[in-house]
Amino acid sequence: MSVDGEEIARIGHGLLVLLGVRRGDGPDQADRLAGKLERLRVFEDAEGRMNLSVRDAGGELLVVSQFTLYGDARKGNRPSYVDAAAPEDAEPLYERVRGALGAQGGSFGARMLVALVNDGPVTLLLEA
Repeated sequence: MSVDGEEIARIGHGLLVLLGVRRGDGPDQADRLAGKLERLRVFEDAEGRMNLSVRDAGGELLVVSQFTLYGDARKGNRPSYVDAAAPEDAEPLYERVRGALGAQGGSFGARMLVALVNDGPVTLLLEA
């Protein structure tokens, strides 16, 4: 991941978490989500079954703030972001999740270039 052409974070095998914070979210939701991410069994074991957590698999985590996940385009052609938390509310919760996971992170609110090699079939939407 880079900001203004400078690489600021990189992981190998692991999870890329695009984290959106919704209006009304608080520390309890952040803590539940961090725990869920840490325990989520989406990595293959020796038998090829998704049975390992990111920790069990020796993986890394990268958490990127992504308010656009709460964009609502059901009406019209321009998404509304009224459900996304204000930056001053979202940033502490983003940092709480990132810190709880010991994860690398992006630069909150910055325009980031994120490159992903999606090695596997798993993309999930988790809500706390």
